[in-house]
Amino acid sequence: MELVKAVDALWQRGWLPYDVREMVARSLDESATSLVVDVIALSCSPHAPETVHPRWKGQLDEIGASVWWEGELLQAWATRHIETLSYANRTAAELLKLLGRMPSLPQILPLPGDVLMSAVRAGLDPKVLNRVRGLLAKAESTAFPEEAEALSAKAQELMNRYALERAMLDADLPALATSRRLWLDKSYFKEKSQLVHVVAEAFRSRAVAYDGFGFVALVGDEVDLESVELLSTSLLVQATRAMVAVGGKAGKGSEARSRPFRKSFLVAYASRIGERLEAMTAAPDSPDSPDDPIVSDERLLPVLADRKKAVDTLFEEMFTRTRTSRVTVRSAAGWGAGRRAADRADIGTGRGAVTAG
Repeated sequence: MELVKAVDALWQRGWLPYDVREMVARSLDESATSLVVDVIALSCSPHAPETVHPRWKGQLDEIGASVWWEGELLQAWATRHIETLSYANRTAAELLKLLGRMPSLPQILPLPGDVLMSAVRAGLDPKVLNRVRGLLAKAESTAFPEEAEALSAKAQELMNRYALERAMLDADLPALATSRRLWLDKSYFKEKSQLVHVVAEAFRSRAVAYDGFGFVALVGDEVDLESVELLSTSLLVQATRAMVAVGGKAGKGSEARSRPFRKSFLVAYASRIGERLEAMTAAPDSPDSPDDPIVSDERLLPVLADRKKAVDTLFEEMFTRTRTSRVTVRSAAGWGAGRRAADRADIGTGRGAVTAG
């Protein structure tokens, strides 16, 4: 099937299942998106589970890619969606054209079928991950800023503390850096990517925005990148909610509902979050916490130094040509509102011991 060959070629060009689904969803209609998910499932189905990277399998589960049909895909797809076979063929033709135009990306995961499982480094402990997700979900849903701040503070405490404890446990292992892609809503993408950038820096990672596609490429340790994704996603929800709330209180035609205001709001929000994260992330040798057994352990500094070197090396291998992006602030009111909203956002950090319970 030509579509399967086209998707197989995309794997060779660095794309992952979630990337392909997102690109199709942003470029074509729901029919094409549904069809490409089935094509992805068919492409990956021949490979034994033990030869598929856990993150690859996680993306297949996230987009719902599974072989649910028997026989020929297009006929089964048309029947399931109550469409004619000619409609299915037209959708397939449009999809094939798009897949063939998609360029190459850096290869960030081994392809399905590769024997690699011994090289996989674990991310956040599932129990810690569940607790963090629960805390952030509550922070995003509450209407009370103080409650949201307390919940987010606890979430970041868990993530950062766990990352340092894992660094200690892995002190005798070689430093490994990896990469992820975080897709953002394309509305105000440049401004939102600034927020991801400052969060990445706080978690010892680096970021590059792909404006034309709508994602931010992240490079860092596996645990740190998982934390960047979680906190960035939560802060973007909080920023958007605060921005909409300001506009909702203003009258029709007000500056608070304008694009310059919203862009300035998001830039200011990211800037202030960056300042807060920098102030709250104490260096391992900081005198502010000399009695902390984790940050004062003499093994931590060289481990973090080795990880930084691994991150920088992988970043330079993946991105040989990057440029600094600038944003213009055109609304003083938006800047002030964004700074105030960032001051209320949930990002605190603490130093209590982390448990998975």
